[in-house]
Amino acid sequence: MDYTFTTLGAILGLAIAIFLIIKKVHPAYSLMIGAFIGGLVGCHNVIVTVNTMVSGASDMMSSVLRILASGILAGTLIKTGSAEKIAGVIVEKFGEKRALAAISIATMLICAVGVFIDISVITVAPIALEIGKKVGYSKPSILLAMIGGGKAGNIISPNPNTIAVSEAFQVDLTSLIIRNLIPALFALIVTIVLSNLLVKKKQMIREADLGVRETKELPSFLQAIIGPLSVVIILALRPLFSMVIDPLIALPIGGFICSLSCGRIQQIREQMEFGLGKVLGVSVLLIGTGTIAGIIKASALQVDVIHLLEFLNMPSFILAPLSGILMAGATASTTAGATIASQTFASILTTQGIPPISGGAMVHAGATVIDSLPHGSFFHATGGSVNMSIRERMQLIPYEACIGLTSTILSVILFLIF
Repeated sequence: MDYTFTTLGAILGLAIAIFLIIKKVHPAYSLMIGAFIGGLVGCHNVIVTVNTMVSGASDMMSSVLRILASGILAGTLIKTGSAEKIAGVIVEKFGEKRALAAISIATMLICAVGVFIDISVITVAPIALEIGKKVGYSKPSILLAMIGGGKAGNIISPNPNTIAVSEAFQVDLTSLIIRNLIPALFALIVTIVLSNLLVKKKQMIREADLGVRETKELPSFLQAIIGPLSVVIILALRPLFSMVIDPLIALPIGGFICSLSCGRIQQIREQMEFGLGKVLGVSVLLIGTGTIAGIIKASALQVDVIHLLEFLNMPSFILAPLSGILMAGATASTTAGATIASQTFASILTTQGIPPISGGAMVHAGATVIDSLPHGSFFHATGGSVNMSIRERMQLIPYEACIGLTSTILSVILFLIF
């Protein structure tokens, strides 16, 4: 079979993109530059390269539209105080003795209902720091509890990475979320265990780390939960009653219900603008991701990787989690990594007889293993949420990888069983 681009061109393009990301060039531009140079090396034709980049970016548009729609839900959850209220109630109900479990579960649930993982951590951080200071827990234990909970929630949420994977594998978003529910629960358990191991680390929480929390009137728990609960119900209509309501509709509806139930519908325009600001970055990133994914998809890399696995006597399904792990690590982004991996290898995985739902779940879980490396924004955003130095933050990476690896292994086991 003939391919437009060589494997060398695809690998070189990705390598250049990674290098530029590490050098702090904007990830979207890094990916576009890498795609262009890789395409030229791979086929020596500017027109073909540009057309393939445009085609790859256009393949992202359905995902981008759904992500833009999800901004309404995220904006209302944050601006109405619903996310903060949900987190506060969970921590309060669990009590001080189970504080780390409460922090993990709170972050998991906030991320799972549609708030981005970094925003979930930033939202829970003030509450987590206060209770951590009170019971004498270290900053690493508190931050790991939030990050691990966020990772668990991220693979069962209508977030950009989940949407991108479901689009690439052409599977129902709700079905993909349900498939990774058990891996998410195991990741949560490992998070609680590992964060408890770090309770007495040296970096204790200081008074200066607490900062000044913004005082605002929060909704009741019932008001706060109605919006995200409505999204869960709407998305569950397809597997339960075969009623198909696209996330493009379900997510904004949940946002409007959230704003209405909290009595903040008059501020809906402000909430929508806030949410749009939060999703614009990842939407632009996905467009850049589409350009490099287009080059890789049109190259011989897919088949060459399968041949390599066969030469090493490794089963082809290993490509699913492995591609998610490597691409997310390369881009230091769950969304970019999951998107490139799924866009590149979805067709070849299904051709190898792997069910799309299983392939998508393994890619998605794999993208949470080493996605928080220092050349990505998540690393710095989460470290900054608890006033942690870069050196201290880097010490958590192995623990985070264990959490992501747990969900990945469970996702693979589910594929082997079912």
